[in-house]
Amino acid sequence: MKSDLISLMKPSVVAIKQQEIFKFNARAKKIPGAVNMTVGEPNFHTPEHIKQAAIRAIEDDHTHYTVPEGDHELLGAVANYLHDKYGLNYDPETQIVATTGVTEGVFSAFNAILQAGDEVLIPSPSFTIYGPDADFNGAAPVYLDTSKTGFKVTPEALAEVFRTNPRIKIFLLNYPSNPTGVSYTEDELQALADVLKQHDVFVISDEIYSELTYSFKHVSFGNILPEQTILLNGLSKSHAMTGWRFGVVCGPAEVISQINKIHELATTSITSITQYAALEAYTNGYNDPAVMKEQYQVRRDALYEGLRELGFECPTPDGAFYLFAKIPEDYEQDDVKFANELLDEEHLAILPGSFFGIGGEGHLRFSYAASMESINACIEKIHSFLGSRKKLANIEG
Repeated sequence: MKSDLISLMKPSVVAIKQQEIFKFNARAKKIPGAVNMTVGEPNFHTPEHIKQAAIRAIEDDHTHYTVPEGDHELLGAVANYLHDKYGLNYDPETQIVATTGVTEGVFSAFNAILQAGDEVLIPSPSFTIYGPDADFNGAAPVYLDTSKTGFKVTPEALAEVFRTNPRIKIFLLNYPSNPTGVSYTEDELQALADVLKQHDVFVISDEIYSELTYSFKHVSFGNILPEQTILLNGLSKSHAMTGWRFGVVCGPAEVISQINKIHELATTSITSITQYAALEAYTNGYNDPAVMKEQYQVRRDALYEGLRELGFECPTPDGAFYLFAKIPEDYEQDDVKFANELLDEEHLAILPGSFFGIGGEGHLRFSYAASMESINACIEKIHSFLGSRKKLANIEG
């Protein structure tokens, strides 16, 4: 060949870097006995009745293709669940697509909407897939630093960024948030909607943690601004089903029909077995999240109090299972160095906040989707680590 193979590939793909969170976690897994507080998945198992539904589906030979948008009995169950839980009204025949997790939902929605030169507004710190998905489509991510406003978007900041970035086509909102755990009240969402309705822009609302909201009742943006909102949700976090890869994309019928085109090109359809498991979860698993949610709150409070006693500052998480903590001011603020040394010396894995973008510098993301044993060990290891740093500072002084 006249050229090397990489030079023939799509430049926007070549430019995408492997996500730092995956590389860090891979390093942590190589350390025997390391306490891992990085993983964003429940440490609970999928409820037994859901597993049994999947086993029955296999035994009954429900192992063939389904229609791309998903089995229509399942989509009806999804519509009923979303209505009962959040008062949402989606037509299962035209307004819902079942996807391979919310990750594919973001990918398919972005691919259906974005063109080169468009912009995607992403509050930061944020989950790490949104920016690369925009880059992949030739669009530019625009990051809005929320670190000075309690990690929330304010209507004033939103209006200003639209004034200076007129090519925004998508506003990506994730709440309760990964990595910060903050969420929004109905009044706060309405204030954002008052700004957004003035612009020709889609709101992609990633509400995968909606069932894990602690401080107040979760309100979906699909109710606040339905004509502009594409809702993403699923079962990974609520029903401890990360490995099943089930998500849904909901929105205006004419928009969902276009997203479904990308979805079927990417996957044909999601696995039939996962769909039978999801049908059981949406039909008979209404209360499954409550047991896990109660435990997460206990773990959140224990981790929050432990870190506060050690001098960390952090917002009280309104939901999800993450705590985003500021490194105490009297220690070096290089969060990447802090996390790597903590892993090397104490065998404790915590993700650097800067992995999650602008506004995350000097912070650490703790996942409390872990056992109380791990949480207690985490506090002890950080106490030991900070003690060794103080001793070093005294020696150097």
